[in-house]
Amino acid sequence: MLDDTTMLGSIITAEMSGKLFTGSFEPATGAVVPVTDKATGEAIFAAVDGTAADVARAAAVAKAAQPAWAALTPVARGDILRRFAALCEEHAEEIGRWIVRETGSIPPKAPFEIMTSAREAVEIAGLTGQPVGHILSSSLTRASYARRVPLGVVGVITPWNSPFILAARVVLPALAMGNAVVLKPDLQSPVCGGYALAKLFELAGVPAGVFTVVPGGIAAGEALTLDPNINMISFTGSTLAGRKVAENAGKTLKKVALELGGNNAAIIFDDADLDGATSATAFGSFFHQGQICFTIGRHLVHESIAAAYAEKLAARAAALHVGDPNKAMVHLGPIINERQAAKVEKLVTESLASGAKATAGGGREGLYFKPTVLTGVTPDMPVYTEEIFGPVAPIVTFSTEEEAIALANDTAYGLVASIFTANQTRAMRVAAQLKTGIVHINDQTVNHEVFGPIGGMGASGNGARSGGPSVMDEYSQWQWVTFNETVPQYPF
Repeated sequence: MLDDTTMLGSIITAEMSGKLFTGSFEPATGAVVPVTDKATGEAIFAAVDGTAADVARAAAVAKAAQPAWAALTPVARGDILRRFAALCEEHAEEIGRWIVRETGSIPPKAPFEIMTSAREAVEIAGLTGQPVGHILSSSLTRASYARRVPLGVVGVITPWNSPFILAARVVLPALAMGNAVVLKPDLQSPVCGGYALAKLFELAGVPAGVFTVVPGGIAAGEALTLDPNINMISFTGSTLAGRKVAENAGKTLKKVALELGGNNAAIIFDDADLDGATSATAFGSFFHQGQICFTIGRHLVHESIAAAYAEKLAARAAALHVGDPNKAMVHLGPIINERQAAKVEKLVTESLASGAKATAGGGREGLYFKPTVLTGVTPDMPVYTEEIFGPVAPIVTFSTEEEAIALANDTAYGLVASIFTANQTRAMRVAAQLKTGIVHINDQTVNHEVFGPIGGMGASGNGARSGGPSVMDEYSQWQWVTFNETVPQYPF
């Protein structure tokens, strides 16, 4: 099913249609399903809905290929990642078109995903030239050292909202450490989230079988978490699904890295620059239709400036253009599907019925949801308690610093928070009390930089981190080795 052949290019070809990738594109046992343009609903490609048998095949291939990959020097693996980075730049325009049409993002988001992935590859490649272990002290006359060794095969499950970067940031360090990978991209974005990566890694020189791709839904994901040939699962997605992933992975004692949802707070104190703050928080709430786990879901505003803040934020929301990103320069594209759009609408409608007021937006036309600002929100309303995953900015007021901290921490999630204030001492004091994996001071929450450890606490994740040197420990394990020239004497 290829209704739009204009999308085909030098790396995305018809041979990929309805296939899985195990070093080459092969027929699968799963059903072939359409991949749609999220703005129009038209079919633009076809993917395979991978089955447990498809996952098992890919995992077995990966396991067989992994030892030879691990036997390469780390520097050799790093050189391949550098070639991947160059290929990202070379094919950025083609991949970008797929990101826009598969995810409904505006065009400027696509190069950010691609070039951030390229930078990620360069930085991780640099880490392959660093020491791989430590010489340890010992109370005995023997050599003792510790070294990082691969885990084996890493299963990667990624979502649809930023599919290229969210796959790359896991796959790259996993490969750098000598692991093989089975990637399961979401069925809503399998081309930019899977097939494109398969081709780029193939062109970069990753040996056949080391990187495999099985697009699929719940069944494929469950099979991956249970497969005995998989040694680790990295999952990015909802908290509900993440709990099931962890439960399944625990049955075979797999290592698990979970980056889950967020209900992120921005705290705006009375001395904040309101023009700068509302510009930042509008982006933090409305970018990519609010469909990012880092999105600002709660605006906690000091009561003395709440009215002025809401007025400025509503003006910014009203000035944003919503529409088809393929046809016009817009700020917001479509919500990913009808189910998600209806969920956002329900959260807003129920909160309005409970006393909230929409000072901007508040409704939708099909999948096109107007950027919405809600005032009069209280902590018992659905838009406060739940992760919205839509372009909605609920405003809640506070009177004291202690109340702001309590409100920010009043959630099971703990991904990221923002603080807006001119008082640096207060900002650092508040940041130290927030139960989140990331805090940004005088900036919005949707920040992704390859140099910092990205991850959450509580219901936002199990401590997994991507970015920075910590990724080397995330995708390896430590082995302790001792060496005696002669066998020591024992009393037995």
